[in-house]
Amino acid sequence: MNALAPWLQAQLKDLLAQRGHALLLAGPSGLGQYELALALARAWLCERPGAQGACGECGSCHAIDVRTHADLCALMPETLSLELGWPLDEGAQKEIDDKKRKPSKLIRVEAAREAVAFTQFTRSRGSTKVILVYPAERMNMESANTLLKTLEEPVGEVRFVLATDAAHQLLPTIRSRCQTHAMIWPEEAQALDWLLAQEEAAGATREQAQVWLQAAGGRPDDALGWAASGLQGPAWAQLPRSLARGDWALLSEWPPAQQLAVLQKLCHDLMAKAAGAPTRFFPDEHLPAAPRWGVLAQWSRELMAAARSVEHPYSAGLMQEAWSARTRRVLASTGPGSA
Repeated sequence: MNALAPWLQAQLKDLLAQRGHALLLAGPSGLGQYELALALARAWLCERPGAQGACGECGSCHAIDVRTHADLCALMPETLSLELGWPLDEGAQKEIDDKKRKPSKLIRVEAAREAVAFTQFTRSRGSTKVILVYPAERMNMESANTLLKTLEEPVGEVRFVLATDAAHQLLPTIRSRCQTHAMIWPEEAQALDWLLAQEEAAGATREQAQVWLQAAGGRPDDALGWAASGLQGPAWAQLPRSLARGDWALLSEWPPAQQLAVLQKLCHDLMAKAAGAPTRFFPDEHLPAAPRWGVLAQWSRELMAAARSVEHPYSAGLMQEAWSARTRRVLASTGPGSA
């Protein structure tokens, strides 16, 4: 297992000193919720834990590394379980293998029921069982309600760690049964040091890492994604003016969700600029003149509406053309009149 980022290690130490059977790790995406949740689970199940967390060498730690620990239940959407190497229920895996259905992007109620049943089994190794729920906002109403009673009154020594980047989407009853921990943002220098030490950023300069971190809005995990994509500083800085000219070349090969996220970042920074506030994602000097506030507000609403269905586009090509044309109109709306 890779070492935790230093700001996560500090949070882990503090959380291990707390009591309580259910923790909710909440904050924006890209701050390491999953990594911290897994580190907590490892420490709770470790045979020789210390103040800094799990030992990393015992049989329990190894079982988690190879995703076979009998006392750990990872409750996730099937798509994410497959991506992160967590095994699915035998029945669910067979349905997917037989092409009867696609892996779910939500936490299915059947999986929540299996998690409840898991709490009732005899412990395999130590004195604790752990349920890790990530991303917790992917539970629908039915799966959340299925878990609710067990979360409130777990059977035996069962601990929960829920991680989310959208705590507002969780049922209030779920939130009220957990101790909430707000994820801590790292200092820029600390985030850059960590980013440059990662394999995805091998050979990068500090200036390049700053571009990735800015593109990610200061979120280290998201910055690592930009590093892996090979994003170059000049291209990112010039992107707003390129879009104003109708040049979609940099975005054209990106997935629709990523294209939309960039437009939302641009809209955010233009609104910040219009309000006289600092920008967050793009260098201020490379932004075009801010459109009128009403135009930006309407565009922001349109982008939020598009985000609700971006993973199921009717035609990605037509959608991209529509976004490109709309972006160009918005960025041209700096004088009187309508967009």
